[in-house]
Amino acid sequence: MNFDVLVIGSGPGGYVAAIRASQLGLKTCIVEKAEVGGICLNWGCIPTKALLKSAQVFNYLKHAADYGIKLEKDAVPDFSKMVERSRNVADSMSKGVQFLLKKNKVEFIQGHARLIDNKSVSVTDKNGKESKVSAGHIILATGARSRELPDIKQDGKKVIGYREALTLKKQPESMIVIGSGAIGSEFAYFYNSIGTKVTLVEFLPAIVPLEDEEVSKQLEKSFKKAGIEVMTSSSVEKADISGKNCKATIKTTKGTEIREAEIILSAVGITPNLEDIGLEKLGIAIEKGKVKVDEYYRTNVPGIYAIGDIVQGQALAHVASAEGIVCVEKIAGKNPDPVDYKNIPGCTYTVPEVASVGYTEKAAREAGYEIKTGKFPYTASGKASAAGNKDGFVKLIFDAKYGELLGAHLIGDNVTEMIAELVVARKLETTGHEIIKAVHPHPTMSEAIMEAAAAAYGEVIHI
Repeated sequence: MNFDVLVIGSGPGGYVAAIRASQLGLKTCIVEKAEVGGICLNWGCIPTKALLKSAQVFNYLKHAADYGIKLEKDAVPDFSKMVERSRNVADSMSKGVQFLLKKNKVEFIQGHARLIDNKSVSVTDKNGKESKVSAGHIILATGARSRELPDIKQDGKKVIGYREALTLKKQPESMIVIGSGAIGSEFAYFYNSIGTKVTLVEFLPAIVPLEDEEVSKQLEKSFKKAGIEVMTSSSVEKADISGKNCKATIKTTKGTEIREAEIILSAVGITPNLEDIGLEKLGIAIEKGKVKVDEYYRTNVPGIYAIGDIVQGQALAHVASAEGIVCVEKIAGKNPDPVDYKNIPGCTYTVPEVASVGYTEKAAREAGYEIKTGKFPYTASGKASAAGNKDGFVKLIFDAKYGELLGAHLIGDNVTEMIAELVVARKLETTGHEIIKAVHPHPTMSEAIMEAAAAAYGEVIHI
């Protein structure tokens, strides 16, 4: 079997790269050792959002009286049905990717791929049979897995990662979540929403530590109001899982504390899948634990490329997809613009939602900018009041000299949808005054963007 492009891994980087390559007239195949669609589709983004939607619906039912709706009986979460729905959504999306690959004439090969040289790989199927596949260009898109803490090993039962958190057989009565990034915060919100007692432990001084400080404070406030115990500047030093429950020894600024829980969820980041794919054999350069590439994802070995979670940059599905497209367009002789890593949106699908792009206020000042900052609270939003959740705000940061939008930080309902407007605005170098003069519809949450821009320039009307 000989192809123009061979992609190893069918996650949002791999399958998008393969489809785009085929669209550009390149004979393409994709090799996948597990499920089509990779971690994001099967064990990450999609099934997690399905669970979060179940939690959101349950919360609406719990507060039905606030909306003038009387329920004859209290709503009760059916955990197994929530998990079943989540798996069905993931399975449906996986079938959708299979259809897209077939539609675009991408050859799909099931098996584990290892590099032989810069023009060929060996593929071992589930029966141990090996076959050789050759290609002019080979793209590594092998993704990542849950990172383990050295002193808190995951056993898949009492100490778990995100995969197990998606498919537990029964709802735990209590859970300690280690790490408050997007994965940790989303699972903390989900399990707390359906009645699990949740303790969220974060090593750094603020939860969602990559976000703007004001956003972190607001989310912590909302979490605490919802009943989540939040422990910042704290670390789980060890876990005793010998008894019925897990006993976690947590080091805090005030000393050492013991917390008991039925389950410990380790959500402390990810580890790139670099093992057993032949990198060492070809001498492919690794830097800081990831494959070293140039702006078009070429490694130091001609004909070998790498994208997604195994290269430097934000470990996000949409980043992997963008990298895959740039990579294959360059292979096809196009002249694509490199990915702008300073204009990548990040989203956390808790309640309230969190979304951001660009500089935080602190980072903008450290970069030497003189800034104007505008903030519009959801308490002043008519749509937020009508929707029944006024937790949140929109915060925009502008360069005082030229009016350039440096950063946007949003927390509240619908902000993961609203952030795209600000990504486009930054891409087009839109100024604060142009946002103010772009008429936004009323009543919408997105009005808060216009109002936040107006607040930065002393023109805000509704606060």
